[in-house]
Amino acid sequence: MGRDTLSDVLQTVRLKGAVYFYVNGAHEWAAESPASSEIAAAVMPGAEHVMQYHVVTSGHCWAGIVGQSPVRLSAGDAVVVPHGDAHVMSSAPGMRAEPVATEFLAARHDTLPLRLTYAGTAGPVQSLHGEHTYTKIVCGFIGCDVRPFNPLVAALPRLLPLRNADTGGWMTEFLGHAVAESHANRPGSEAMLARMSEMLFVDAVRRYADALPEDGTGWLAGLRDRFVGRALALLHERPAEAWSIDELGRQVGLSRSALHERFAQFVGGPPMQYLARRRMQLACGILRSSSAPIASIALDVGYDSEAAFARAFKREVGTSPAAWRRALRRSAG
Repeated sequence: MGRDTLSDVLQTVRLKGAVYFYVNGAHEWAAESPASSEIAAAVMPGAEHVMQYHVVTSGHCWAGIVGQSPVRLSAGDAVVVPHGDAHVMSSAPGMRAEPVATEFLAARHDTLPLRLTYAGTAGPVQSLHGEHTYTKIVCGFIGCDVRPFNPLVAALPRLLPLRNADTGGWMTEFLGHAVAESHANRPGSEAMLARMSEMLFVDAVRRYADALPEDGTGWLAGLRDRFVGRALALLHERPAEAWSIDELGRQVGLSRSALHERFAQFVGGPPMQYLARRRMQLACGILRSSSAPIASIALDVGYDSEAAFARAFKREVGTSPAAWRRALRRSAG
């Protein structure tokens, strides 16, 4: 059940991947990326939240959130920055560099991904002469929705490494084919690289969830709990049903009070609050993708009247459904 719930959330938050850079690092080098909130509009227009990722295809390097201890990466390893923190990729721990300029990221080039070489801390250089041993990295972005509700991103750490040894080598092999196609400018290579980005993120999330300690808490830990995982699955499978805490408890095999306590322990709030937010997440998706009347959307997500839906929507999202739709269309047009 837990995995189905994870897939449901991943689909609802409109996960979207892209590859922008092939980075070569030579000698002592560092490349610093600003917080994704500063560059989101440039690299993924329209995305509410942007995460960055890096896959080392040869050599080794260090990756770390600015101000935190870095982790060492070797060929085949990857790292995701789920919360979009400013971070550094470098040849040695503790290095800093001039952050990549937003104007540079916003520039549109005829050929993507861009190929950058770093040798030092001042930014990319045009070329290097002579023989050099390079660390090679594929860098990209993953966009998703976080409003009005995205329990997944909040459950992830600030830095999420994915070790090649833990993946059975599939990522390196798959990436090698994708990179080769990109170099050959074959049709469809950009789409293939985008799908690879999404696959990498999903695999990283699953492996992180699998490695959580038995006494771990949070939404991902809740997915694998016998009772909370079942409750989450039911709320995701049948969000429009007239659920009560008593009926949900009956179906998962816990008393009302026991379910309330256990659910809050893992997820951070009561089941009915989670259901309300899940319904708003679905409602926003319908508002975004269709011209369906508000009254019909209200029924689709589990409300008996347009007025009840509008009150719940404003409580969770901060504005009325009609105003939210108008604002979305203005920003898109």
